[in-house]
Amino acid sequence: MAAARTNAQIAEALATLANIVARDNYPGKDSEKRLERFMSHKPTIFTGGYNPEGAIKWVE
Repeated sequence: MAAARTNAQIAEALATLANIVARDNYPGKDSEKRLERFMSHKPTIFTGGYNPEGAIKWVE
């Protein structure tokens, strides 16, 4: 009888976990948010070609 109750509790916990995971699973949403956060800082734009000195200056 205790085993049946434990199995029911495990099944209920797994169902709850599955619902939480399904609700919070939006593929690509995190990537979009990261890009939005990055772009909100208005990063400088690299306009040079192959120029190691210019690249170092751009990074600084």
